[in-house]
Amino acid sequence: MGGKHGKYVYVRRRDGWYVKVRVFKSRGDDDPDKYLVVGPKVREPPFTFKVLDEGDLPEQARPQLYEY
Repeated sequence: MGGKHGKYVYVRRRDGWYVKVRVFKSRGDDDPDKYLVVGPKVREPPFTFKVLDEGDLPEQARPQLYEY
């Protein structure tokens, strides 16, 4: 039962890995605190989750993707 209601998404990084990210819908699209990395990097995301590109996130939120 993954990816229900868009609460979590996977983000595709430049290096080909994916990271699970929690999306807070109550925050604005420009707010870097809208995205919180919650999972380790994986090679293939589950097919039930929505996948975003790294470029879809605000510039300030992108460094968090590489901490894991």
